[in-house]
Amino acid sequence: MIDSLEFRRAAAHYPTGVTVVTTLDGDGRPVGLTANSFTTVSLDPPLVLVCVEGNTVPAFDSGSGFAVHVLAAGQEGLARHFANPDIDRFQGVEWSSGYKGLPLLSGALAIFECDLHEAFDGGDHRIFVGEVHRVTSEESGRPALGFFRGGYFSV
Repeated sequence: MIDSLEFRRAAAHYPTGVTVVTTLDGDGRPVGLTANSFTTVSLDPPLVLVCVEGNTVPAFDSGSGFAVHVLAAGQEGLARHFANPDIDRFQGVEWSSGYKGLPLLSGALAIFECDLHEAFDGGDHRIFVGEVHRVTSEESGRPALGFFRGGYFSV
């Protein structure tokens, strides 16, 4: 077996983008978290994948869909805020309702609004595949927020 800390150290050498993924829980309340495990899966149909862990999994399993926000450089504070499991992550955060009422955050470089297509167990995470029904992106040239070796950087 590979030691989990050794595995994590090795994985930290792979730079990733940073996203905040949002959904609605079974009572219609907004839920979200910071995730760097995100990728596109298919163009036809348009599918994306995100890996989620922790107390937010039941909300994502509720089937209401989810929105993936690709963060811009300068949004490190938002990434840290949504990574904190001990707070109300939507308190003090500007957001609006999007496709099917999904919570959308302001200032993201791109937003993928999805229906839940499939979900799978993946070790200590749950893998969610979403079919994209609406996408918005900006062409401003702002750099993206990245994550590498435990720290944030601009891409």
